[in-house]
Amino acid sequence: MPKKERAAKAAAIAIAKELDSEMTEEEKARREKSGMGVGGGLNKGEAVLFEKKEKLSKEEKKAAQEAKKAELAEKKKAKKIALYGEDPSDDEGTEGGGGEGSDMSRSESAVDISEEGMGDAGMGHLSLGEMDAGKSKREKLSGVKNKKAGKGKKGQEEEAAPSADSGGSLQKLDEGTLKFAVCTGNLVSRKDSRDVKVGSFSISLFGKILFEDQTLELTYGHRYGLVAQNGAGKSTFLKCIATRQIPIPEFIDIWYLDKESDPSDRTALESVIDTVRLEKERLEKLEEDIMSDVGPEDPRLEAIYEKLDKMDPTTFDKRAGELLFGLGFSQKMMHRMTKDMSGGWRMRVALAQALFVRPMLLILDEPTNHLDLGACVWLEDYLAKWESILLLTSHSADFLNGVCSKTYHLTVRKTVDLYTGNYASYVKTRADKEVNQMKAYEKERDDIKHLKEFISSCGTYSNLVKQAQSKQKIIDKMVEAGLTEKPVEDPKFRFGFPNSEKIPPPVLAFQNVSFAYSGKKEDYLYTGLEFGIDCDSRIALVGPNGAGKSTLLKLMEQEIHPTEGDIRRNPHLRIGRYNQHSEDVLDLEKTPLEFMQGLYPDGIVTAEGKKKMEIEEWRGKLGIFGVTGEKQTLPIKTMSPGFRARLVFCLMSLRNPHMLLLDEPTNPLDMDMIDSLALAIKKFSGGLVLVSHDFRLLEQVADQIWVCDDKTITPWKGDIKSYKEKLRKDMAKASDKMFKGTGVQ
Repeated sequence: MPKKERAAKAAAIAIAKELDSEMTEEEKARREKSGMGVGGGLNKGEAVLFEKKEKLSKEEKKAAQEAKKAELAEKKKAKKIALYGEDPSDDEGTEGGGGEGSDMSRSESAVDISEEGMGDAGMGHLSLGEMDAGKSKREKLSGVKNKKAGKGKKGQEEEAAPSADSGGSLQKLDEGTLKFAVCTGNLVSRKDSRDVKVGSFSISLFGKILFEDQTLELTYGHRYGLVAQNGAGKSTFLKCIATRQIPIPEFIDIWYLDKESDPSDRTALESVIDTVRLEKERLEKLEEDIMSDVGPEDPRLEAIYEKLDKMDPTTFDKRAGELLFGLGFSQKMMHRMTKDMSGGWRMRVALAQALFVRPMLLILDEPTNHLDLGACVWLEDYLAKWESILLLTSHSADFLNGVCSKTYHLTVRKTVDLYTGNYASYVKTRADKEVNQMKAYEKERDDIKHLKEFISSCGTYSNLVKQAQSKQKIIDKMVEAGLTEKPVEDPKFRFGFPNSEKIPPPVLAFQNVSFAYSGKKEDYLYTGLEFGIDCDSRIALVGPNGAGKSTLLKLMEQEIHPTEGDIRRNPHLRIGRYNQHSEDVLDLEKTPLEFMQGLYPDGIVTAEGKKKMEIEEWRGKLGIFGVTGEKQTLPIKTMSPGFRARLVFCLMSLRNPHMLLLDEPTNPLDMDMIDSLALAIKKFSGGLVLVSHDFRLLEQVADQIWVCDDKTITPWKGDIKSYKEKLRKDMAKASDKMFKGTGVQ
C-alpha cells in the first residue's frame, strides 16, 4: 500500500474514532446501514491484487455486516473465556480451560489473545494434530500457511476443528514426543516488539527435565543454529516454540517446516505462488484489524507494511522460479503437478513455499536432509542473507558455519547457552570458556584447601583462633558468592565396525553395465559402466538428485540387476548397508534388548563360530554404540532418530561386513556421532562407498570422488572443497541462463 494511501487511511480512522465518541448508538447504526465511514466508503474502489470483487447489493451488504457483527461477538466471548476461564455475561458460568493447570498457566498468562483473530498472524503454518485439552485455547496450526482459501472467513469455527491438513508426519511424531512434553515460559520482551525474549523457559519430556529456568532470546535479523547431542531435545525445543507453548507475540508469524507439500493438481510453481497470495490476504486483513482496534500508532504495523511492500505480484513468477531452480527443479519439473512427485521433491516445494512467504520466524529442522550437494550449497548461500529470524538445527557443521550468526547449545547440565557467531566460532569460544572455567575451578579448590590446612594447623592456640576464624569467614564468603562449577564435557563414545578377513580382488566389478527401471534403452540411468571396487576403496558418490546414486548402491548389493552387462561379485563378500529407510526394520514397540534378543534367538555368528548371547552381552553390544542405561529398556519409539540410527549401525556390525554401502547416514546423527562414524570408517579394514551431502564427513573419509551424471560416472580430480566451489559457480551460471530467457531443461 503506498505511503500516501496509508496516511489517508490513518487520518480517516482517527477522525472516525473522534466522531464515534460524539455519536449516539442510533446514529452509529444509521451510518453502518448506509455503508459509510471506516470499512465502508473509505475502502470503496480499493484495488484488489488478484481479482476484482463483485459489487454487492444493499441487502447483501446488510447481511454481510450482520454476519460480521455476530462473528465479532463470538470472538469477544471466546476471548473472555480464554482470559477469565468463564464468560462474565453468563450467570451460570462455565468451566475454565485450565488444561495442564499450573504447568500451562505461566505461559498462557503472558499471552494476549487479540479480539480480531490475531492468532492467524502467527499460526496456521504448522501441520499439527489436535493438542490435548489443556492447550485448546491456542489456535490450531496447519501444514501450509493458511492453505485453505476461506479459512479466515470461517474463523473460530474452522479453528476449533482439525484442518484437512492436520496430521501428517508431525502428528505421528507427536505421539512419541510433543504429546508428552511440558513447556513453560514468560514473555519478557514487549508484546509489540519483533525481538522476542522469554524468561523462565523450561521443557520436560516423559517426566525428565531437559532444561529449566532458562532464557530464550530471538533477535530480529539474526540466524540461530541449535546444537546438542542426540536425544537432548532439539526437535522438541523447536516444536514447543513453533506451537507457541511459550508466549510468542501473536503478530509474529511462524513457519515450521515439518512435512512435504500435499500432492495436488497444482504445479510446483503454482503451489509456491498460491501460498504467498494467501499470505498477502492475511496480512491485509490483519492490518485492517489493527488499524480499526488500535490505530496507526501501533508499532506492529511497521513489520506488516514491510512485508506487504515486498510482495510485488509482477515478480512472483520469477521469484518462485528462482527458489525452485535453486532447490534443484528444472523448468520442466516446475510445471509438473505435485501429485506426480516423490515425497523428497514435494519437501522441496514446501521449503520453497516457506522461503517465498518470508515469515518473521522461520524454523527448520534438518532442512538439508532431502537435498543434494548442489541444492545444499544454494540453500546455504540463500539463508545466509535471511533478513528476519531464523532458527534451525542441522547435523552439517559446514552448513551451520555458512548460515548462522548465533548458536544455541543444549548442554548436559540442562542449560541453554547462547554463543555469538557460527558453529566454528561456537566450538572455539566454548573450548576457551571451559579452559578458563577449569582454571578458576582448580584455583578455588587450591585456595580453599590451603585455607583449611591453615585452620587445622591453628589448633586451640588462643593467639591463632582469631586468624582461623578470619580464614573460615573467607571460605564462607566464597561459598556464599557461588563456587565455580567444574566444566562438564559432552559425553563421547566411539564405536567401530569389526575387521573381517581379507578377500582377494576383484571384490565387485561392473562390466559394460547399463540400467533402467523400465528396461527401455531410452530410460537408461547408466550406460556402459566399467569399474571395480576392492576392500581398500574409499569412494564418495556425488551428483544431482535423480542421477542414480542410490540406484548404483542397489546394483552393487544386487537388490536390482543390470539391464545390460554383468556385475561380478565375490561369493564370500558380506555387505553392511545403511539407507534412509534402514530404521524401518526396527520394531518400535520393543525395547532395544527385546528387539536384539528376538532377532537373534539362537545367537550370532562370530570368528569363533555361533555364540548364544546372554542379556549382559547384549547390553555390552548396545553400549558400544552409545545405547546405554535406561535407553536399553525403553521402547524404541521413545528414542530420537539419532539413537535409532545407532541401533542400525549395531545391526550392521553383527554381519562382520567386508564392505560398507552408506546412503545418507548422517541425516539423523549429531556432530559427535558423525565424528565417531568418521573414525569408525577410518579404522575399518574393508571398503566403503558413501553417498552424503555432508561435506565435512566426505572430507574426512573419502579418498576418491565419483561424479554421477549424464548416465555415466566420472572421477573428480580435485578434493571435495573444489567440487563445492564448482557447484556454486555452476548454479550461478545456470540461474543466469534460465532467467535471461534461454532456459534450462
